[in-house]
Amino acid sequence: MRKSALSVVAVGVVAAVAVSGCSSSKKSSSSNTGGNSSKPVVGVILPDTTTSNRYTLYDQPLLQKAFDDAGIKATIQNAHGSSSTFVSDAQTMISQGVKVLLIDPADPQTGISVEQVAKSAGVKVIDYDRVNLGGTADYYVSFDNEKVGELQAQGLLQCLGNNTSPNIIQLNGGTDVDNNAVLFKKGAHTILDAKGIKPKVETDVSKWDNTVAATDFQQAYTQDPGVQAVLAANDGIAGAAISTLKANHKQIPVTGQDATVQGLQYILAGDQCMTIFKDVSKEADAASKLAIALAKGQDASSAGQTLVPFQDPKANRTIQAVLLTPEAIFKNTVKDVIAAGALTAAQICTGSYQAACTAAGIS
Repeated sequence: MRKSALSVVAVGVVAAVAVSGCSSSKKSSSSNTGGNSSKPVVGVILPDTTTSNRYTLYDQPLLQKAFDDAGIKATIQNAHGSSSTFVSDAQTMISQGVKVLLIDPADPQTGISVEQVAKSAGVKVIDYDRVNLGGTADYYVSFDNEKVGELQAQGLLQCLGNNTSPNIIQLNGGTDVDNNAVLFKKGAHTILDAKGIKPKVETDVSKWDNTVAATDFQQAYTQDPGVQAVLAANDGIAGAAISTLKANHKQIPVTGQDATVQGLQYILAGDQCMTIFKDVSKEADAASKLAIALAKGQDASSAGQTLVPFQDPKANRTIQAVLLTPEAIFKNTVKDVIAAGALTAAQICTGSYQAACTAAGIS
């Protein structure tokens, strides 16, 4: 059912944007820089405000500041989880004559369709944070996502100490909508398989939905209440598992990702053993520099970023990618997230967590 629905969206994107794509090809020959233009030359579409608060708290303001500082006129929109809104935003931006689109759709098929129309209009596309396999974007900016999964598995084993044959429940992310989730899962298995460790129960949480994650974990826990650790793909899924563990008065190692306020609080309290910190400021910086270079008609190499080949097996092609390095965060390194400016001590050290912050040297 889901594949069918996405196919309809794909057709809708092509149909909706085709007219503006054809007409905007004339506009794309205007000024190479955004400083003297009254219309945007870079368009950014972010996916939602629900799967992560990063898009409103970090990505949008960081990207906007970077473009403003460079004198590049940009328009930044959030699709709020709606494929039709994403399509409409892309249609508007292409009709305005943007030279570059920086996109992070909630599902790959929508991204692929927008990329096809953008290409026909002469608009360069950068896949931001998540790659749209099978698409036509020439560039991709994200973190090394296989490394994320490796760090999660290594972190979990570190938290387990001398337990070399742990009983693990593995809750992967939304592999049905996000290739990053596929890479996280692959990276984690690289480490676990090398150690001969097979999770007792493993499931992919559809669409990264935390409510689904809660149900998935409750079912897994009922099946195996003797679980000794949980490899959770992000802090939201970790929180769903921790709720059940708390209800059963059980505290075991649980991984996460995104270094959220709740995730860090759980780490300080001992409910979660680690998370992955992906410094969004570095990702936004790399993406904005690449977009600015392309908008000015410059070669991508002039953006000052290290571009590496990233293979797209669905399209049998190679994408130029900027892959940044993630960081594993444990109780003794929560300070790193604060030092990076991603969160403040005041945001983390609230209520009952103040004592845990003090014990960890955070004030």
